[in-house]
Amino acid sequence: MAEKHQQFESVIIRSLRLFRDRYFSNKDGKEDFMKTAAEQDNEEKESGFLESLPVGVQFQIMTFLSPSDICRLGATSQYWRAMVRDSLLWRYFLLRDMPGWSSIDHVSMPNLDMLDAPLISEDESLDDREEGDEKEREIKFDYMSEYLKGCPSCRQKWLPSRPTYAVMTSFLQYIVRPSEPRYAMFGPGMEQLDVSLVTRLVHAHDMLPLATTPSRQQINGTTSDLVGEQRERARVEQQSIRSKLFTVEGTNDSGYPVYSPTPHVQLVSQVVDGFIYVANAESDRAVDWKAEISQIRVLLNCAADPTSRPLLVLSCVSREQSETINTTKHRTPCVYVAKRLNLPQLSNPWMVQDTVVESLSGFLDGISWLLRSSGVKLHDSSP
Repeated sequence: MAEKHQQFESVIIRSLRLFRDRYFSNKDGKEDFMKTAAEQDNEEKESGFLESLPVGVQFQIMTFLSPSDICRLGATSQYWRAMVRDSLLWRYFLLRDMPGWSSIDHVSMPNLDMLDAPLISEDESLDDREEGDEKEREIKFDYMSEYLKGCPSCRQKWLPSRPTYAVMTSFLQYIVRPSEPRYAMFGPGMEQLDVSLVTRLVHAHDMLPLATTPSRQQINGTTSDLVGEQRERARVEQQSIRSKLFTVEGTNDSGYPVYSPTPHVQLVSQVVDGFIYVANAESDRAVDWKAEISQIRVLLNCAADPTSRPLLVLSCVSREQSETINTTKHRTPCVYVAKRLNLPQLSNPWMVQDTVVESLSGFLDGISWLLRSSGVKLHDSSP
């Protein structure tokens, strides 16, 4: 992996060097060793110190900049405007940063198919093609646009600020009161993780300011009725809760299992305003993605208006990863969770949010998106 990474960096540097040599070469034809010190000093003053650096150094500088800083750099001169728009450069940023993104949704999901496209020849500059071919390439492989569209730090600038605890309080009110928006929660992450999300939510008194703990009947969702030793046995043996929610009727022509929801699940799906799918994002487990895709689709199709119900996918791990502890439980990036669940194929609004069950990190961000997607206005109480 490290070797491929270095090879990719070499391709980018070679591409940037060819581009600079073609369009920003010395116009007077003089080689550097033929110029006087005064001429070289004047050139550096005119072009800027950064532009006079070797391309490899320029590339290393850009790798330390944030997306917004790179865009600001491109606004400083014609040279940097051209350099920062290099398509391979942003493909590199996508491959490097995308696994660390904490959330993705139906608007910002990048086109992952373009990352499978072959690299251009190392001896071919990005601008060595015919004009028509280049236009087609820009439309088809605009890595810069895909990066800026999907990067969470860029997306956060579009959203209004909101008080964290007001969001959480609103969410609790909507779960407990039948007259308010209601959400059905289901998914393998509710049973397979070492830490129970439902139990953590019920006992999170710092985040759930309730006078009394809501009973199972008050929570409008589909949760497991396994308790104590039964639940522990189900987790250890990797038994799925889907047998209590669905009936397996066979497989379709594509090899996907066909499920039929139980009458109770059908009733719940018809009256809720959205769905929360708890996915197990710990990459050390064997995943039946086809089964999970089928379960999500069958519940969405049970809704009164299937395409309008928002779907929040909580991509959960039990605990924060520790660099000091050797563990095989790494997180599956949210972008790949979305792809494996075939979420881009849905007509519903959806979002995948990285969540740590033990600390509930990321949970509030996902809930605030769900409320907004349900038409709930989140008011900022700050002055």
